[in-house]
Amino acid sequence: MHITIEALKNIFKKASTEKYPIQKKIPEEYRGRLIWIMEKCVGCSLCARVCPVKAIQITGKGKEAIITYFLDRCIYCAQCVDSCNVKAIEITREFEFADYDKSQMKYVYAR
Repeated sequence: MHITIEALKNIFKKASTEKYPIQKKIPEEYRGRLIWIMEKCVGCSLCARVCPVKAIQITGKGKEAIITYFLDRCIYCAQCVDSCNVKAIEITREFEFADYDKSQMKYVYAR
């Protein structure tokens, strides 16, 4: 009897869930995938040093630096963005990353 009363109470209420994937609401302050603007990057490797989960790997130095970003390791803390002196790292609002192939979770940035 209690279940029937509860069901009748909720039948006329507005749904509490979003209509995803038809409607995608992303908060303004959302932290998504990171991207590097290689024209600005000086190859100092500060971003790799401050990353708490080692999601950024840099080979080479200066303008020859190659940045490998492992999306599957990233916790989206934005510590690298805050630490970058030349503002070469930007946060996108991308959030749909699911994939069966782990190699699709690796981004390489080079000049």
